[in-house]
Amino acid sequence: HVQLVESGGGLVQPGGSLTLSCAASGDMTSYSMAWFRQAPGKEREGVTNICPRGGGSFYVDSVKGRFTISRDNAKNTLYLQMNSLRPEDTAMYYCAAVLRGYCVTSLRSIAYNYWGQGTQVTVS
Repeated sequence: HVQLVESGGGLVQPGGSLTLSCAASGDMTSYSMAWFRQAPGKEREGVTNICPRGGGSFYVDSVKGRFTISRDNAKNTLYLQMNSLRPEDTAMYYCAAVLRGYCVTSLRSIAYNYWGQGTQVTVS
């Protein structure tokens, strides 16, 4: 059973940057992973994904050019670099993972079966 733990959230001013991390409890080399976010009163939204060996990433339009997903399989850690943050980026951010025999590129939450507890990002 994989456990995911996010960190790195916080309060940042508009235009600022944050880097989120997601540490996995085991070998994540074969897992497709993703970042989601959920703002109060809104549905969970897929932000970006990454294939097991890296690459193959898609981004929701609202973060393109500002956010970058990456992973370090040697450290079993997923990252989300967030630049030029906006108040509308305020949300709880979750990392997610799924094990398939191929890269999962979906940004639908139903595609993932392992979830972290979330880390809050507030842009104000």
